[in-house]
Order: sequence, then C-alpha cells, then structure tokens
Amino acid sequence: MTAIGQIVQVRAHEPQRIAAALRDRVRGAMPTDPDAKLMIIAADHPARGALAAGADPMAMADRGDLLGRCVEALSRPGVHGFLGTADMIEDLALLGALDGKLVLGSMNRGGLAGARFELDDRFTGYDARGVVAAGLDGGKMLLRLDYDDPATIRTLEACAHGVDELADAGLMAMVEPFISGRVDGRVRNDLTPDAVIRSIAITSGLGRTSAYTWLKLPCVPEMERVMAASTMPALILGGEVSDDADAALVGWAKALAIPAVKGLVIGRSLLYPPGGDVAAAVDNAVGLL
Repeated sequence: MTAIGQIVQVRAHEPQRIAAALRDRVRGAMPTDPDAKLMIIAADHPARGALAAGADPMAMADRGDLLGRCVEALSRPGVHGFLGTADMIEDLALLGALDGKLVLGSMNRGGLAGARFELDDRFTGYDARGVVAAGLDGGKMLLRLDYDDPATIRTLEACAHGVDELADAGLMAMVEPFISGRVDGRVRNDLTPDAVIRSIAITSGLGRTSAYTWLKLPCVPEMERVMAASTMPALILGGEVSDDADAALVGWAKALAIPAVKGLVIGRSLLYPPGGDVAAAVDNAVGLL
C-alpha cells in the first residue's frame, strides 16, 4: 500500500493515531546560536483555494505529489521546520517527516483566493488552543490591510486576539502583513518599501504584548530601511515562483545580511522550482544561511 493509502486508512479507521503521531514526534528546537538563521518550508496555500505554482494553476492539487515534495524538502540538511494547515501537518506527522522540526500552524485561511470576501480572512484553520494541543511551536497569521474594505477590521481584530492567545501560551505568533487593495477586482499586495514599513508598524502594535511576535515579510527593495521599522525578528517569505531563481536567491541573500532577519520561510519557490529539482532548490536556499 502506498503512503497515501496508509494515511487514508488511518483517517478512516484509526483517526486517534493522528493525535498520537503529533504527541510522540521528536520536537524541534530553536538554534542556540544567536546568529543562526532558520529555514522553514511552507505549504498552507491550498486551504485558501490557492493551488497555482508558476504557470500551472493546479500545481498543488495532487496531495500525494505535494506531500512528496514536502517530505523531500524537509529531509534536506539545514531545514529547521514546516508551516502548514492541520491537514498537511497531520499527514506529514504520520509520515514521520516532522520529527526534529519546528512546526507552525496556519490559522486564518478563510480569505479564499479570488473571493469577494477574500479580505475577511477569518480563522478557519488552527486557533491558539489547537496549536497548543497539537504540540506546535507557534501560529502564523496572514494580515492583509485594505483601507477601502470594511472586512479588514475583522481580520485585524482576530489577529490581535491570536497574538494575545499565543503569547499566553508562550508560543511564537508569526504575522504576515501587507497593505493590500483591489486592482480590476483582484486583491493585490503593495510591495513598495513604504507600504511594507506601514504594515510592520501596524503589526507591531497588535495585542497586549508583542513579546512573542515575529514578522513574515516579502523581500522588497530597500530592505535595510524596511527592517529599521521594527525590533521584531523577521523571516523572509518566498512569494510567487520566479522564472529567475538566481535573482530570487540574490534578494534573499541581501535580506539575510540584516541582523533582524532571522531566516527564510519559503513555499512554492522551493517546492515547485523551475526545472523541478526540489532538493537542489532547497540546498541552494539553505546555502544562503
């Protein structure tokens, strides 16, 4: 029986094994070296209906293929952890791929890609209680701020509560902020340095404490000026799959030279790289650290 077949059998007949796999896995740990940089693999896009990678609009639709790519990426030396929704984390835990890794649960996935309600990004994934119960190391929140969309305030408030609840548990609250707007009816993120700085300022003030808040930020021009906007540690996200992988590596390398940047959290760029060699793409990114 294939690994996917075994997972289906567990889900159908022994679902209690999922909690056991999470409970019994070897937990990861933050590097003790204060200058160390993290490499986190991300795969939470499908839960928002965002299945595209590069030119393929359904690249992430085959769960067996996606899990195989994640397992390969997580097996590479220098990879510290994984970020995903409960279904992905549970599948990977059953496969043993999360042993010794930091694991972050994706929390708000209600802002479905392309939906009219996309910016009302409710917490339909993990909540803080679920992050704690699963033995995870933190939770990640997407915070898109559209000054013209009233739904933004609900997401803003929910993320503030998420920051509070994760801090109460002593766990990382990773917030991914953008200043966003609609262009021809579609949500687009403003990746100018000033917009990213403004999003950082807003995120920094969320909740009754920022002690456990980390930032997940795009790699944009003037990253030194951008990172001067906060004292919070940050991880750089990968974004869309680039046709020029070398240029992406150069951008990540420049960002990693900034002390407040503590690593990378990359998804499709490494899981679906041009040429299809996941191991090589991950190794090249790890090499930057």
